[in-house]
Amino acid sequence: MKRPWFLVGAVLLVFVALAAILLQFMPRPLKDADYLVVGSVSTLVSLLTAFLMVAMAKGSSGVFVKRRKKK
Repeated sequence: MKRPWFLVGAVLLVFVALAAILLQFMPRPLKDADYLVVGSVSTLVSLLTAFLMVAMAKGSSGVFVKRRKKK
């Protein structure tokens, strides 16, 4: 990936936006477990976003398997 700052910014944006949206939909009053759930879901979606962006940048070949050159 040529621009790692773009990846970092996109992942942070997804994390913050999703956390804010989830906090708005959680019923009040919020408990410690509610913040744990919001943070966990936001982290999971952010990591999935990072994985998909790196996979798309690398192309369809070579994401999971590195092919050997034939001799």
